Amino acid sequence: MNIRKSMLFLLSMMLVVACGDAKKESRTENLSNSSNQAKKTNIVLLLADDMGYGELGVYGQEVMKTPFLDDLASKGMRFTDFYAGTAVCSPSRAVLMTGLHTGHVTIRGNKGSINGKWDRVPLKKSEIIIPEMLKKAGYQSAMIGKWHLGVPEDKSTWAKGRGFDYAVQEQWGEDIHGNEIDERIHWVNNDQDSILYEYDKYKCLDEFRTNFALEFLENKDKEKPFFLYMSYRTPHANEYEVRKNDLYKNEGFPEYDRLYASRVTMLDEQIERLFKTLDKRGELDNTIVIFTSDNGPWSGSHRFKKHLKHSHEFFKSSGGLKGYKRDLYEGGIREPMIVYWKGKIEGGSTSNHPSTFYDVMPTLAEIAGIEAPKQTDGISFLPELLKKEQKKHKHLYWEIQEGKSVNGFKQGARMGKWKAVRIADSYKTELYDLEKDLYETSDLSSQYPGIVEKMNGILKNESVKNEHYPFSGGVFKE
Repeated sequence: MNIRKSMLFLLSMMLVVACGDAKKESRTENLSNSSNQAKKTNIVLLLADDMGYGELGVYGQEVMKTPFLDDLASKGMRFTDFYAGTAVCSPSRAVLMTGLHTGHVTIRGNKGSINGKWDRVPLKKSEIIIPEMLKKAGYQSAMIGKWHLGVPEDKSTWAKGRGFDYAVQEQWGEDIHGNEIDERIHWVNNDQDSILYEYDKYKCLDEFRTNFALEFLENKDKEKPFFLYMSYRTPHANEYEVRKNDLYKNEGFPEYDRLYASRVTMLDEQIERLFKTLDKRGELDNTIVIFTSDNGPWSGSHRFKKHLKHSHEFFKSSGGLKGYKRDLYEGGIREPMIVYWKGKIEGGSTSNHPSTFYDVMPTLAEIAGIEAPKQTDGISFLPELLKKEQKKHKHLYWEIQEGKSVNGFKQGARMGKWKAVRIADSYKTELYDLEKDLYETSDLSSQYPGIVEKMNGILKNESVKNEHYPFSGGVFKE
């Protein structure tokens, strides 16, 4: 009897110890999970607006000063063959956010056919975007600046309605009452607050916007990783010109060109300001920073002040490449990209890996340790950043619909060294050898009909018909 009691006592004690160990193991596992979440890499995505391939010193700019970004390239990786989503703002940004190229994404031009008129087209709710993807990995996210992927009358299409926890964006067009919206108003979390940008109080618009980014960094949840999407306005032409901060007034440039250059240099200063804040907060050691632009450089007259004109050739903004904004030649879509990641990326390294906006989503997914949405057309370039074996695209694809007519529909593709450009109303595919002719001066289509046939196959197959864009699917003579 005593032996039986002793055995029961021993068994009960073993159970108590086992339960204690299990609880301890559970606590350890929870701590480990918490620790793993804390170690997830923060992501800062910096997007310039209409910045050309040649507008940074590290990409050959000789007049406009960008000392911080040049220095950042010396500490990170500079890409030579990186491409925007397409050659104008809205569809290019749609590609960036969804990981879908312009033959598949909903938005393919700044405007399209919708509700019986030619107007802005929003992203579909079924198109998963980066902050929605990262939320699954425990990220908190913020978007500050230019959104351009929704419509003013439907706030569910604004950034706050698409997965961002904190959003400060401009808006333009007409509200639900048909009233014109003041572009200077910045909407905080849709309609939680609205703040007017008073340009006399700031060095530039991007200083005003950077203030919101610093506020987000100060107030965010310190236990969670973060994704910050800074969508700047520089060097895009707008009516809020920098007049009291004319940094190039002694250079003898025309007025608008001086102001253009000043904005570029002041953008560089604001990025440095954000970077130093991250460093001071001790967050830079665990943060990847990506800088690029949405399309090639702007050229033309100011939309409200027609006497103010600027040519993309004045500062060699395209870096000698053919074309500029709205062109699918290299000057319209090839962009600077600098990636900094302390302790991960070899400083001063250069990559000629051909990559594009729709590669950003799968890259960030891999960094966050999650699967990218199945919708994406992209390939992660994380291996390239880490100097590992990198998978390559068979081809890259772009299209754009500018205006209602057929001549506003353009397509482009790159397959290895070959680049094809097709302007719909010409019914002709131009062909260039980028290895020998980076500046696209010699159309080789008549010499390589077999390559042209392959390229035409890409142009036909990659463009899916879209109800908002009448020439989607391609324009070919049978």
